[in-house]
Amino acid sequence: MPEIANSMLENINRNFPDIVVITGDLTENGLAAEYNGAKKFIDRIECKNKVIVPGNHDSRNAGYLFFEDLFKTRSTSGHFGEVTVLGLDSSQPELDEGHIGRENYNWIENAFLVNGFKVFALHHHLISIPRTGRGNNVLVDAGDVLELLDRSGVNLVLCGHWHIPWVWRLNDMLVISAGTVCSSKVRGKMSQCYNLIEIDAPESDCKRWHLQVYRVFSRGEKEKVVDSIL
Repeated sequence: MPEIANSMLENINRNFPDIVVITGDLTENGLAAEYNGAKKFIDRIECKNKVIVPGNHDSRNAGYLFFEDLFKTRSTSGHFGEVTVLGLDSSQPELDEGHIGRENYNWIENAFLVNGFKVFALHHHLISIPRTGRGNNVLVDAGDVLELLDRSGVNLVLCGHWHIPWVWRLNDMLVISAGTVCSSKVRGKMSQCYNLIEIDAPESDCKRWHLQVYRVFSRGEKEKVVDSIL
């Protein structure tokens, strides 16, 4: 949907984001032409700090190879001031189900042996969300990953997959699902949107972070969905 895509792009750039996190499904079938279009769109986002992970659609037809060509790696971590973001590929070629795998648990744990605000990004869901019917919408190893993230003091989990924006709070961790920026695949009465997340660092005498989350729509309307201390 080019008109909505361009409107969203202009809207994102007007917000001058410090970090942009994209949680997958850049393509429909993992094809080269789809990847080239997605890359051109992402390059127009005016933000030098981008964390991008593939989704199940991106890994179809061996599309993960194009992902690696364009974005270098399917999993990445970065430190942006006091914010640490770890993005991990949860997709499996030709399968819709998500999986992290025990071989990645030590990497996750070590990446979060830092102070500051900790963000984990992946495509699939760690907790089921409404309006998804009986579809398998969580990682096959979701329980183990949730325990690991909670133990590691992760503040925020970002995911995509079902194009349904939603927020769960688990202990001191927020789990936020994204909608879709410009796909026509929306469910029910939901419109295209993205999550705008504002994080305020703690005052010197406080170790808690102030987090505000807005749902932003194509015409620029903002709906606050979270105002929380973590």
